[in-house]
Amino acid sequence: MSFFCRGMQKLINVLSILSFVGTAGIIGGGTYLYTQKDAIIDGVKEQVTKAAIEGVSGALPSMMDSSMPELPGATGGVVGSPAGVGFPGGL
Repeated sequence: MSFFCRGMQKLINVLSILSFVGTAGIIGGGTYLYTQKDAIIDGVKEQVTKAAIEGVSGALPSMMDSSMPELPGATGGVVGSPAGVGFPGGL
């Protein structure tokens, strides 16, 4: 029975150490994230801004080309104003 108790005590000690290491890791990771959150947020903002600018600038040329009409090669003569319509001040 004494061997069983010593073996069980060693197992409990190992589990206790593993629990401590896990808890210390969680606390350490949380502390690191809390202290570095501003730098992390700024980095993510820069990445998102860069990706958005690349996406928009890549799409703009094709959008502009499709929305702009072709310029005519030749134009007609001057079109006069209808009778009775004049400029204020007699111009």
